[in-house]
Amino acid sequence: MQTLLLGPDDVREHADLPSVVDAVAAAFAADARGDTIMPAKSYIDLPAYNGDFRSMPAYVHADEWDAAAVKWVNVHPDNPADHDLPTVLGTLIYSDPETAFPLAVMDGTNLTRLRTGAAAAVATDHLAVPDASSLGLVGAGVQSYTQLEAIAAVRDIERVVIADQNAEKQQAFVDHFAERFDARAGSIEDAAACDVLSTITPVESPIVDRSWLGEHTHVNAIGADAAGKHEHDDQTLLDATLVIDDYEQCTHSGEINVPWSEGVLSDDDIYGELGAIVAGELPGRESSDGITLFDSTGLAIQDVAAAHVAYENARAAGEGTDFSLVGTETS
Repeated sequence: MQTLLLGPDDVREHADLPSVVDAVAAAFAADARGDTIMPAKSYIDLPAYNGDFRSMPAYVHADEWDAAAVKWVNVHPDNPADHDLPTVLGTLIYSDPETAFPLAVMDGTNLTRLRTGAAAAVATDHLAVPDASSLGLVGAGVQSYTQLEAIAAVRDIERVVIADQNAEKQQAFVDHFAERFDARAGSIEDAAACDVLSTITPVESPIVDRSWLGEHTHVNAIGADAAGKHEHDDQTLLDATLVIDDYEQCTHSGEINVPWSEGVLSDDDIYGELGAIVAGELPGRESSDGITLFDSTGLAIQDVAAAHVAYENARAAGEGTDFSLVGTETS
């Protein structure tokens, strides 16, 4: 058997967002049913290089497929300036759970981008008002583009407001989507008033005031991925129907981690995990009034789901590069 090598272009081409959204939803539902295995992330801190490595293994048994994978990903903030490399690099090994054969080795950086957007889309589908047509984005980095593409797959988005301190990034985003959406640059307050709001910043002090949100805004809180990060007003978290992706990760490093550690939030303030809503164990939005918030930390099961889509589509298309990774055993 041959292992399939999928580079960044292969992943972008074959992991189409609507399919990834569906696969990620299936993974969340499987998790709620207990049909996943997902150990905690392991970290290797490298202070000498101002960086770290993280390993994220998982197994998913969804209704129509099962798969296992491990993603090896880093965060090295000095990379862009010192080495002309991205801050985050990822590599994923996708394996057959029955035989353990490594079916593919693929770019994990684009997979991460896609599965993060897909998780927000799944949450938006269950928690935003059905007729949501406006999307606010805070942070005009790469993920903002994926957030719009993914959320537009589950809601008829017409108007988009992008907020960022960097005016050039704002304008680049507006120009990129000008022919498809009514996109414009605006303030954080402008973005927060939209039907759906996704925040994608690394801040450690809240930048979105509770009073800026609309009466039925759904918030995807994406930026907090480490202890101490915090994008939203504590009052927002107290007022919202608060949905998380994973209890351990969110209380340690998600949007809720700071007020949680300070005793502002408790278990009573959490409505439930997204998987329980997708699986039908908890209802999603039931009223057009009130705000909802999804705390997204990013789960290894999402990586498995996105990798499944990339691998199956690439194999079906006969694309990617086959190579021999596993030798034949000899006695």
